[in-house]
Amino acid sequence: MKILDKYLLKTFLTTFTTVFVILFFIFILQTVWLFIAELAGKDLDVVMIIKFLAFSMPRIVPLVLPLSILLASIMTFGNLAENYEFAAMKSSGISLQRAMRSLTIFIIFLSIVAFLFSNNVIPFAEYKFINFRKNIAQVKPALAIAEGQFSDVGFYNIKVNKKSGPEGNTLTGITIHKKSNAGDASKTIIKAKDGELISSEQSSILQLVLNDGYYYEDLVPKNYADREKMPFVKSSFKKQVINIDLSELNKIDVNQESVANTNTMLTVNELSYTLDSLNKSINTDIIAFAENSNMKITYPAKNSNIVSKKNKTIPNDLLSLYTNQEKSNILQLASSTISNTLYSIDNSNMELLNKQKNINNHILAFYDKFVIVFACFLMFFIGAPLGAIIRKGGLGLPIVFAVLIFITFHFINTFGKRLAQENGMTPFMGAWLSSFILTPLAILLTYRATNDIGLISMDIVLAPFQKIIKKLFPKQN
Repeated sequence: MKILDKYLLKTFLTTFTTVFVILFFIFILQTVWLFIAELAGKDLDVVMIIKFLAFSMPRIVPLVLPLSILLASIMTFGNLAENYEFAAMKSSGISLQRAMRSLTIFIIFLSIVAFLFSNNVIPFAEYKFINFRKNIAQVKPALAIAEGQFSDVGFYNIKVNKKSGPEGNTLTGITIHKKSNAGDASKTIIKAKDGELISSEQSSILQLVLNDGYYYEDLVPKNYADREKMPFVKSSFKKQVINIDLSELNKIDVNQESVANTNTMLTVNELSYTLDSLNKSINTDIIAFAENSNMKITYPAKNSNIVSKKNKTIPNDLLSLYTNQEKSNILQLASSTISNTLYSIDNSNMELLNKQKNINNHILAFYDKFVIVFACFLMFFIGAPLGAIIRKGGLGLPIVFAVLIFITFHFINTFGKRLAQENGMTPFMGAWLSSFILTPLAILLTYRATNDIGLISMDIVLAPFQKIIKKLFPKQN
């Protein structure tokens, strides 16, 4: 390896390591801030908190790594250009592409490591992280209820607007959905102004004391026609106690692992296998629905002899073959059948839509493992020529450019994924949208840096105005 390659590699590695550590620490602080309300003051030992943070760290790498490469590239090549080292290289016949050769090889190696990390370490850490959070919530029941979202506690889904008190046991703005025995959608809803969680280490019963609330329960009549009225039962209470049996939840080891079906926990091979199963499942559901949707109305044939034996053609008005009572029965049957069919179509459509969203999430998780590889190349080929063009090192202007570019990349990436999840675009386009949009920028910057063209050529901007001025004010001979 030549001296120049060693010098550039050493300079880049020093800057990259420093930037990566700083950014990683900042994102770790953000993670702590997000979960501080759920961890602080809950009598968790230091080992459990360290495990919690350790399992959450790998998910930060896909955010920190591309930004670190981008910023380190801008700073490294900006310092070289600012100190006229690039000018010395070019005077010696060394082009920008030659200077970037050793770093390109390093980026290739780093991209391979990033893929292996994304495909193996992150799924394992997500598996540990989600299970660990679940187990902590079961060991500490007060942690099982989070603010502003529904939490699964025993046979209840509980949502609270605010938690207070020394251990978060005082609840305000409580909404409870009681699960049915079959685990279907809840038909019983309890709302209360406030309440309190009472638990004891000696008891496996978690008491939820509710104050000033209402109790709703939807009724499902046997008659389909009455279901459109949506009947329900409502009652109020001043105080109500709900006992939640945690005997099964408390029989748990914090190292026990049970959740294993989240797309972020799967490797590329596991995602491929899961996607194949999910696609087969949704295709089977579509075929089954199509076969079962042909519901026919059976008409009574009591007065079919009204049709003339001589003229065996069916009249245009089929109802004329029946009495008024039979007509009424037929119309009621038809109306009930149509209502049931529409209800079945709506439910099936919602179920298929949810399954398609689940498939989209798995496809996005599959492509994410390859997007991070391309993102490393993309950020390097944006940052290196940009640093050579702006000719500024340090932590001033490079940070401004790096943050603007990375925010653009991250925003487009998030926007594309959200659209793909909602079937607004294909998951492939949603995952790669940010890369497709910023790739031309990398090509343009590399071209301009190679040909010693500034970031913005004022001649190109002023040329159209100069032509207009020449036409308006031609030179006098």
